[in-house]
Parts: sequence; C-alpha cells; structure tokens
Amino acid sequence: MPYIEPGQRTPLDPLIEKLAAALPEKDFAGQLNYVISKLSSQLLRQKMSYARVNEIIGALECAKLELYRRLAAPYEDSKIEQNGDVY
Repeated sequence: MPYIEPGQRTPLDPLIEKLAAALPEKDFAGQLNYVISKLSSQLLRQKMSYARVNEIIGALECAKLELYRRLAAPYEDSKIEQNGDVY
C-alpha cells in the first residue's frame, strides 16, 4: 500500500519527480521497465533473501493493482460514458 506517512514521502518525492521528468516519450515502456528492474536489482544487491524477493514482488504487484484501481479504472469508466459500453 503506497500510503506512507507524509514525513517518509519528503525525501523521496523530489527524487521521483526528477526521475519521472527524465523518462522520455520514446521507448517509454522500455525505460520505465529498466528503472523498475534496476531499482529492484539494487535493493536485492543490498540484501538478498527470499523474504526480500517476496517483498519486492509483492510491492510491485500491489502497486500495479493500486494503479489500476485508482487511475486506470476511473479512466476506463469515463471512456464508457464517452463512447458507450461494450457489454
């Protein structure tokens, strides 16, 4: 769950904003995949264990689900309203 305390966000948000600005439109998916893979790999170099691998995979899966729930689903709902339902 991405809802960490505001004080924990303060040192991370400027780094995230800078990284997001550095990702180009060309080959966006590949570069985003690289960033996620490189960060995960670096975290595992710091501490390799089954528990850490499981934590990273779990965090990625939950981030995916939360992104869909909070951003993608409402966007799809707006497109249903705009263009009509399929079902």
